[in-house]
Amino acid sequence: MNATEKARRTRRDFFKEVGSWISALLLAVVIALPIKAYGFELIRVDGSSMEDTLQNQEIMFVTKFDYLWQEPMRFDVVICGYPNRTENFVKRIVGLPGDRLSIADGRLTVNGVTYPEEYLTYRPNYTLPEITVPENEYYVLGDHRSNSNDSHIIGPLPRALIRGRVRAVLYPFSTARCLEDAMK
Repeated sequence: MNATEKARRTRRDFFKEVGSWISALLLAVVIALPIKAYGFELIRVDGSSMEDTLQNQEIMFVTKFDYLWQEPMRFDVVICGYPNRTENFVKRIVGLPGDRLSIADGRLTVNGVTYPEEYLTYRPNYTLPEITVPENEYYVLGDHRSNSNDSHIIGPLPRALIRGRVRAVLYPFSTARCLEDAMK
């Protein structure tokens, strides 16, 4: 083999190797995007609105496929969006479509039933007159009620803005735990 053929072979091997890397990267993107969109995602808590259930800077494991086949349920801890905002928010669903709810003396009443909400450390310092949650919308509140930008300020959220369900805290490892979405 002469020098010209050797140079051609080296160039061809180089382009073959680059093509292999590009193919692998494209395949990774094609696999990763649907997983992030419809499967699961790791999301960092930013703020104190869900204390004591979730702490600032904790890393949550969020599943998104749950709500492809079923509707969100009362007391699910969810990742949601707000109208005209791009960031994620973590809140607890307290009102389902058609529910009548109110808050008085720091207590949540839904459809005539007052819930103990034992997961709350910080009771709200506001009163919410009875409202009816519109169809296809959900009422979400932070667990640190007096320090949460949630439905008591922005109103109920359309179903399309409920993005996923928080299943666990993975980091820091010392506080890793599964979240129980049912009310205690």
